[in-house]
Amino acid sequence: MNIIIIEDEFRAAKSLQNLLSELKPDSKVLGVYDSIESSVEALSKGTMPDLIFMDIQLSDGLSFEIFKATDITCPVIFCTAFDQYMLDAFKSKGVDYVLKPFSREDIAEALKKVDDLKKFFQKNELPDLSLLLQKINQPVGKNSFLVFKNQKYTTVPTEEIAYFYIHNEITHLVTFAKEQFPLTQPLGQIAEQVSDKQFFRLNRQYLVNFKAIKEMEHYFQRKILVKLVIDTPEKLLINKEKTHSFFTWLENR
Repeated sequence: MNIIIIEDEFRAAKSLQNLLSELKPDSKVLGVYDSIESSVEALSKGTMPDLIFMDIQLSDGLSFEIFKATDITCPVIFCTAFDQYMLDAFKSKGVDYVLKPFSREDIAEALKKVDDLKKFFQKNELPDLSLLLQKINQPVGKNSFLVFKNQKYTTVPTEEIAYFYIHNEITHLVTFAKEQFPLTQPLGQIAEQVSDKQFFRLNRQYLVNFKAIKEMEHYFQRKILVKLVIDTPEKLLINKEKTHSFFTWLENR
């Protein structure tokens, strides 16, 4: 397995190299890069590795910029001291998110996850890991919704829907373009029709699109406050009982 490490902390990079040598003796670290610029140059000119370990905060910015400049087709394990970038990581090619200071067990578990994905490929005769990542991110379910407004019927593609919510006991559809349409179906029925990889039922009132989620933060009474890329009529809160399933959804979608 050929591996690249993108990390601007010397000790963390060295620790990773030592652990990889111990846990994956047949692996080869092709290079260690400490900036966006050097990483983009290496990935653009060299062969794509089988796996990348990537820090998020680098000396010249956030490593998510690397994805905009290069076509990364291999899985990425993010290693960082900050947990606020978790959502962005999983929206990229992230297969795991390891918090610093990481342990031997953390890296071993992350490598096992990559191996499990490879075994899935081999079992299903898929040509490479990048195809599985694409397959995982392809939502299934209802493709569009028929809506009626201003005396006219039209269809709204599901991928253009930011969220569904209930207001005055009526379900509404809201698009990323901030258009709003009333629906006749109850929210529970809609939740069964859309892909559970694409949409999550935050609470009784809201069903949101993964792509609409901007950021999350801790709130009172161990709740999670979810903010979308467009405004919502009220705060989106997830109670502590549902927090685990929400983060599991983010990780496994």
